[in-house]
Amino acid sequence: MRSLVIDDEADARARLIRLLGAHPEVVVIGEAQDGLEAIEKIEEFRPDLLFLDIEMPGLNGFEVLRSIPSAIEIPLVIFTTGYDQHALAAFQAHALAYLLKPIEAERLSVAIERSNKLCFLSAEREKERESILRATGEAPRTLRKIVCRKNGRALLVPSEQILWFEVQNGIVRAITGKDSFWVNYQLAELEAALPQEEFFRARREVLVNISQIKEIKPYFKSSFLLVMSDAASTEIAVSERQARPLRQRLPGL
Repeated sequence: MRSLVIDDEADARARLIRLLGAHPEVVVIGEAQDGLEAIEKIEEFRPDLLFLDIEMPGLNGFEVLRSIPSAIEIPLVIFTTGYDQHALAAFQAHALAYLLKPIEAERLSVAIERSNKLCFLSAEREKERESILRATGEAPRTLRKIVCRKNGRALLVPSEQILWFEVQNGIVRAITGKDSFWVNYQLAELEAALPQEEFFRARREVLVNISQIKEIKPYFKSSFLLVMSDAASTEIAVSERQARPLRQRLPGL
């Protein structure tokens, strides 16, 4: 099994790789020290198995899985974590493999044996991936940093730096003051996961950062035009349906 070891602690990665030396069926093809590097390595190497730390700065383990492009098959995952009751409950509810830190050799062997069997049973492997996706979808989420992509690169952009998100030709793009990127999220997912006090759905295909609105102008049928803080002073029309929620968000409008 071609595997990646993902953990923000160098000592934890080194210890796990040392323990994996006793398992010739596992070939460590790379390691990553944060969520962004993990996504890049997953896209580059397409591993069979991830040893994935949940608690990492920037992007946690669940956010890493959510950020993998849909064209790439989710690998099998053995989660690693310190004691976190919520995380353990999620793993147990979906019968997912997890290891508590510090990782014990015996439990590691059991998890590897399970993963090795799944690699050769296509139907069971697919059920496991579905369980991983369900657990990932149910995990608490508040996006503070967004994985943004351009020209084959992945960047981690703080949400407050994004002026708005918009759908272009079926692709969600993030617009900053200096650039635009595509993101691997649906607009509804972003609306649900971003801080509710910061972002507003101006219309079906546009989600704006309220703090990046420079001016608000009256518009057709008692609606509004939002003048954004980019150099071009881009104007974004608020749909008639969303005009009232905007007034509620901005008292006195």
